[in-house]
Amino acid sequence: MMTVAFRPAIWLATLALAAMALVPGKALAWGFYAHGTTAQIAEANIEPGTRAKLDRLFRAEQQLGTSQCRLRNLTDASTWPDCLRGEGWRWGYTFAWHYRTAPIDEPYNPRSNCSGGNCILAQIERNQRILADESLPDNVRLEALAFMVHFVGDVHMPLHSGDHDDRGGNDRVTDYGIVPGLNLHWIWDGPLAERAITSAQPSLVRRYSAAEKAELAGGDPAEWGRESWELARSFVYPNAFDCTDCSGKLPSETVLTQEDIVAAIPVSQRRVTQAGLRIARLLDEAFAPGSLAVKDGR
Repeated sequence: MMTVAFRPAIWLATLALAAMALVPGKALAWGFYAHGTTAQIAEANIEPGTRAKLDRLFRAEQQLGTSQCRLRNLTDASTWPDCLRGEGWRWGYTFAWHYRTAPIDEPYNPRSNCSGGNCILAQIERNQRILADESLPDNVRLEALAFMVHFVGDVHMPLHSGDHDDRGGNDRVTDYGIVPGLNLHWIWDGPLAERAITSAQPSLVRRYSAAEKAELAGGDPAEWGRESWELARSFVYPNAFDCTDCSGKLPSETVLTQEDIVAAIPVSQRRVTQAGLRIARLLDEAFAPGSLAVKDGR
């Protein structure tokens, strides 16, 4: 019997090109795989009491009226807000909540580009507060849960915070190794994140120690946005364009070499891990007895 040699590079190229046919013009953040992984990390690290309250809240799914976008568990919650993009007439007002990009060549200000709370940083805090309010109907709290879980994932993807006049890398045609014609944003959303997750040793999805949580799970949404902006400024664009100071004009096309990809993997791994552990922390806070502590009295 003739055997066929497995060629990873050819398989990767075929898979990526097939996936491109399914991707809309503007990529969704971190793709289903990376978002789902953040949810699995969170689920592995929440308190038992939080898990029981989550299970009860998910029973309100039918009241949402989103039969095409299921919301049965944390993994569903991690991608539910992206699924809603198919019904812009109903959910269009939420679409600006997925990001808050800031130019990498200007000082970072978490309060800019967030009029009326219509940005990711404000919505993480708002939706955690709604989730924690037991006086509200379960379906309202369940909707807030999904937005919060998803947006914590989104804010950890560097190109949802850092921008170089290119819609967070969407306008930069970028080859991913031997795979041509992608864009920088979509690479960080999809193939790079997937490679980072699947190559991690040990697995990113596991129970983390108290020391690891202390290192990785701290901060608030404004700090998380600043972290992503700083990574875009100091790593993502320099890695993609071989520039130390990337504040000037950049080419519209570039290539991520194998060396560039390998260098980016630990960055992506850390952001996925931080997102998952921070989701777990926000969930535990929201479901803890007593009132949720509200920052600055808001």
